[in-house]
Amino acid sequence: MDDTGVDDTQQTGTDDDHAGNPHGFGGGSKAGSGHSGFRIIGVARAAAGRYRKAVTVPAVPSQSPSAPFTVAALYRFAPVADPAALRMHLLDLCGTQVRGTLLVAHEGINGTIAGPEADVARVVDGVRALPGFERLELKYSTAQAMPFHRMKVRVKAEIVTMGQPDIDPVDGVGTYVSPRDWNALIADPDTVVIDTRNDYEGEIGAFAGAVQPNTRTFREFADWFRTEGRALLDRPTPPKVAMYCTGGIRCEKATAFLKAEGVRDVHHLEGGILKYLETVPEPESLWRGECFVFDERVAVGHGLVEGEHALCRGCRMPVSPEGRRSARYVEGVSCDRCWDDRDATQREGYAERQKQMEIARARGVAHVGAAQKG
Repeated sequence: MDDTGVDDTQQTGTDDDHAGNPHGFGGGSKAGSGHSGFRIIGVARAAAGRYRKAVTVPAVPSQSPSAPFTVAALYRFAPVADPAALRMHLLDLCGTQVRGTLLVAHEGINGTIAGPEADVARVVDGVRALPGFERLELKYSTAQAMPFHRMKVRVKAEIVTMGQPDIDPVDGVGTYVSPRDWNALIADPDTVVIDTRNDYEGEIGAFAGAVQPNTRTFREFADWFRTEGRALLDRPTPPKVAMYCTGGIRCEKATAFLKAEGVRDVHHLEGGILKYLETVPEPESLWRGECFVFDERVAVGHGLVEGEHALCRGCRMPVSPEGRRSARYVEGVSCDRCWDDRDATQREGYAERQKQMEIARARGVAHVGAAQKG
């Protein structure tokens, strides 16, 4: 439920970080390292309550004329004997009305889909019917417009790429903490809060007091922890560690990794930021900003309402309302972040692409295909 490695013209629907991640960029990183040191976001205010493991039982949101599409973010670590065969089955299951991105690997399924409520429900039921996927992790939201251009199902080595083959994200995972118990955990001064997402995600929103590793891809997280993150835990009494990500899947591997590295008291936000924003009332929330999502909504806020960020089509990075007032921001072409990294020829190509998209929109037709079987 985070990002996949895709071509540079399509937004993604999962939080997998592959080497070809279209959101990665090179500015500001250390020589010889994929990250630029860490930073801490604000300070968490005091909160009451205890934390525990909880079970998420999502409800399908009711559709309305203003939000006619249901969005389902899903994942499950479960053995898949033949990922290629499962890919074809999932494409057939999604049909023509459901779009999004699904990743399939020997370790499970991860992705986000969208479509009419009944069609999304049919696909979810079909995935749950697969052996080992009965307890599919699900988060629902709605969208005013279809947030994906087409349906893509891809076979990968991992459904979320960390590059640590020896960890066990099923039996070695950390302790789940429900959204309602999360505030108490992260407000505890004996807790170190770590954001497992990428730098561009943390820039537009994070939990108060969280450490930002400033990694460009999830694959870099292990190196960051070994070279910088472990020092955060160097205290006379080892602190608790609380980790979070967009939908929960990156934390399944990140907490298992820390436990394999010898860290004992490791926790993570069950259902991720999305479940927290859906569950915790804004007046009680310790979340600051918006949560980047890997589809055309770009970002969401409390209540999973679509946020104010737009997507730069030149570099695929989120752009705030303030950023869109820059003279270097041209819709579909460039923003402050990528202006100096693109030449005139590239910007002309982006401008032509944007023109064709606007023509297609005016005609009421899709600019790209709806499904890929090949």
